[in-house]
Amino acid sequence: MLTLSRNLRFGRRDLFYISRRFNSSFQIDATQLELESKEELIPHLQKRGLIDSISSDDLRKFAQKTQLSLYCGADPTAKSLHLGNLLPLLILVHFNIRGHSVVGLVGGATGKVGDPSGRSSERTAMDSETRLDNTSRIKFQLADFLNSSKDYVKSLGFPVPDSSKTEVADNFDWWKGVGLLEFLANYGKYIRVNSMLGRESIKARLSSDAGIGFNEFTYQILQAYDFWHLYKNNNVTVQVGGNDQWGNITAGIDFISRMKSFHSKDLKSLSKEEQEKQNEFKKLLEKPVFGLTVPLLTTASGQKFGKSMGNAVFIDKNVTPSFEMYNYFMKSQDSELEKLLKIFTFIPLKQIDQILEEHSKDPSLRVGQRILADQITRLIHGELETYNASIIASILFPTPEQPYPTDIKTDQILKIFEDANLLKKISKSDIIDKKFSEVLSKASGSSRTEARNTVKSGGLYFGYDRARADPTDSVLLTEDLLIDGKLLLLRVGKAKYHIVEIL
Repeated sequence: MLTLSRNLRFGRRDLFYISRRFNSSFQIDATQLELESKEELIPHLQKRGLIDSISSDDLRKFAQKTQLSLYCGADPTAKSLHLGNLLPLLILVHFNIRGHSVVGLVGGATGKVGDPSGRSSERTAMDSETRLDNTSRIKFQLADFLNSSKDYVKSLGFPVPDSSKTEVADNFDWWKGVGLLEFLANYGKYIRVNSMLGRESIKARLSSDAGIGFNEFTYQILQAYDFWHLYKNNNVTVQVGGNDQWGNITAGIDFISRMKSFHSKDLKSLSKEEQEKQNEFKKLLEKPVFGLTVPLLTTASGQKFGKSMGNAVFIDKNVTPSFEMYNYFMKSQDSELEKLLKIFTFIPLKQIDQILEEHSKDPSLRVGQRILADQITRLIHGELETYNASIIASILFPTPEQPYPTDIKTDQILKIFEDANLLKKISKSDIIDKKFSEVLSKASGSSRTEARNTVKSGGLYFGYDRARADPTDSVLLTEDLLIDGKLLLLRVGKAKYHIVEIL
């Protein structure tokens, strides 16, 4: 049986008002969550399908016995992070809620150069103003997601220790004062060109018609130095990234190994007194470093998920509204449910098995999709946005499991649609006692001819019950067909809606 509760645990950012239909929402089992907190972390992440590769199996024991510091980075190639970026960040969260420290790094400097990993051609150059704006936005998103996710998981009943720390950095802060000659003189000899040429991302580009520029060729050096800088200054010993980052991550491990070897010899040449002063640095040099990658996030058809493929779902609600994110996961295929529930949510694995069993009894009810959409939207956007998204989904796409709400006032529904930028306001005189084709043209901005063809083909529906508009287009829209005299819902085909407030 699924665990249901009328005592919903509240999240971290939003004031939350309650309706009767939301009180019975699915609730994560806090007892099972606490039991999972005691499991070995690396095997647990592997069971969730969150790990693709690890540079050394020793990470398993270090994750259990030592407080680690981890980081993952994101270049400011867009104004928002997307779901593909979320997987390595979720690794950080899983470590963080178990007492490890994490650093989210925005590539204010590396974003100028461009990462060739996973790309068949060079990135389009970005102007400085846009890059700086993106950097600021992503820095905020990293801090917000890492901190709010920890608070959210804690609110579910996970025993998050006080030792867990989060930090956000910008690599421009340490690159801005480094000159080319200085860098080559100090670090050039620790970088091996044959190793760089041997990495898959470089080999793929060298063999392509596009080739590769020196800027992208040297990107791995910049990322390797970032790892060294965070290792030396922030005690970071683990870098996390997507599986297309494996070459860059191993470049960092190799670079740190060479730097450690140099500094170890350098310390031995110091006097005993000087060695004692460098004792902390000496201890740091004894710490091993690791790399961990997450699987590539793909759609059900196997297509890469991301900006370049045009299918990205962004975590900034001003770029991808929270309702669209909610609805995206509501449309997940049954075959994807287990994978998505395991990687994107903190639902205990045993409880996921229960959800899948319940879902299989009648997949048409979309029990699994509703829980998936609810949990991910709540994790990213908070309680209020999730509540609003669920209301919008139940109105636009009602199901027996999630029928349209009868206990919410129309004014409240209008406010929810307006907050989601889904509401269009039209004067009563412009649509009352008008043909439905005229109404549709006004609401959608389409031509009268296009609107008339939609109505005559039987493709226009209206109201909560989605009554079909008369295909003869001879019936007029009257006030009694509105919801409370102020709301009009129009649906074109199966999935396109126009929500209108009548003024």
